[in-house]
Amino acid sequence: MTALLPGFVAVKAATLFFLSFFSEDAATFGGAALAASGALATPIGFIACFLGIWMSDMMLYGLARRFGRPLLERRWVKRRVPAARVAKSEAWMQKRGLPILLVVRFVPGTRLPTYLASGLLAVPFGGFAAVTGFVAFIWVAVIFTLTREVGASAAAFMGHDITLWASALVAAALIVLALYNGRRILGALRGPAAQRWLQWEFWPAWLFYIPVGVNYAWLGIKHRGFNLPTIANPGMYTGGFAGESKCATLLDLCRTSPDFTARSVLIAGGERMAQFERQMAALNLSLPVVLKPDIAQRGSGFKLVRQMDEARAYLAQVPADVVLQEYAAGPCEAGIFYYRFPHEKRGRIFAITEKVFPVVTGDGVRTIEELIRADARAAIMAATYLKRHGAIAGNILPQGQVLKLVEAGNHCQGCIFQDGMHLNTPALEARIDAISRDVPGFFIGRYDVRYEKDADLMAGENFKILELNGAASEATSIYDARNSIFSAYRTLFRQWDLVFAIGAANRANGHRPATMMLLWREWQKYKLRAACYPLAD
Repeated sequence: MTALLPGFVAVKAATLFFLSFFSEDAATFGGAALAASGALATPIGFIACFLGIWMSDMMLYGLARRFGRPLLERRWVKRRVPAARVAKSEAWMQKRGLPILLVVRFVPGTRLPTYLASGLLAVPFGGFAAVTGFVAFIWVAVIFTLTREVGASAAAFMGHDITLWASALVAAALIVLALYNGRRILGALRGPAAQRWLQWEFWPAWLFYIPVGVNYAWLGIKHRGFNLPTIANPGMYTGGFAGESKCATLLDLCRTSPDFTARSVLIAGGERMAQFERQMAALNLSLPVVLKPDIAQRGSGFKLVRQMDEARAYLAQVPADVVLQEYAAGPCEAGIFYYRFPHEKRGRIFAITEKVFPVVTGDGVRTIEELIRADARAAIMAATYLKRHGAIAGNILPQGQVLKLVEAGNHCQGCIFQDGMHLNTPALEARIDAISRDVPGFFIGRYDVRYEKDADLMAGENFKILELNGAASEATSIYDARNSIFSAYRTLFRQWDLVFAIGAANRANGHRPATMMLLWREWQKYKLRAACYPLAD
């Protein structure tokens, strides 16, 4: 980390990390104050405090597990604490330990004995790590948010012993929950800002991915290579981890599976509008068509071109290489995450995401902005939708007229994701496997496909592949609002375990991973390119 952080930033982060072992509150408030004043980047301060707290919690557990358990076997201890009592305590802790861990973070004086007892009485380590990580995550987020909103001095005053405040809030919440139904209480928190924090799927990426990053580091240690994902797909540049060309993969698919791939071509350099018109004719395309950057993430720069003037403006704005693609109207879209180990003849579908494109329907009275803000879910993403439709936001939508709020099938662009594994069938899996085995050096990643009706996809017929994303793609069904955050992390941990295992298998077959420096350079180049990408449709 030190090599990546300029000046004394690494020293500040390290200080916060180790201070957390002695005083969690001092470290967290100190980090929050530094972030609020601009003296330390918020993600760096947050990660340092979170990891310090989490590591110290697990250290207490480990000490009790390593040294406390043998102590219970000593004869002089057994005379005072019978084995039957220890067994009874273990059973009680196994049953109630994890819920207790959720509460003790906010109750003064209870963390140390509870964490030691968890190790001593053999609470499962995986559950202990997950719960303490989650509450530490929430704790640090609350402190950083409080400090940012009310200022460091006010936050310090309010948090002089913030555990007392938190304890009072927990006690009040328990009393209220005993009197009223919990769902009614949550229903009262209807403001978009509150909902954004209550619904983890809308959390900032840097916040949500902290546990994923920790798991990535563990997998790197386990498999002896932090860059193994770059050879999970040897046929893709960096395995599809960074800097890969969308068009290169699409051209492979157009060659091997033309009936299932949206026609695509690269527009690069020279007279690009002339290229656009020439390629439209060569591919026998008509408007609308799609333009999107050849190297992009999360739907950035996606444009549905309905008029030639829109193409001209887009090509003038985006100097990077661009993909011209046939527009697959759908109306349905899905993300299909597939994997196969190099020694296996058949691959499998790991997850399917059903994508729902949100709309608002006019009533002849309210403006488009009012309709968006009146929708419980759309209101949370209102800033994104209104930026996209800003030119017409003040227009009154006629009675019954439907406005599609997003065209790109990406969660961060406002698309709704749902678990679509009910669409999986042997016919679909066989089709995706056959397509995948024809793509050179491809073993794991996500297809984004459009189709007319579910029956077509389930039969493995009549769909069009829009993109094939490699090692850095996700099983995006995790963003289904019905999933718990623990379920989401469980899926992501399993997904990355597959990526590393496949990368390790390819390393054993003679492939060599890309260097971390190459990945860093590709990320920096992408950020420079993305600065000129327009807002996605």
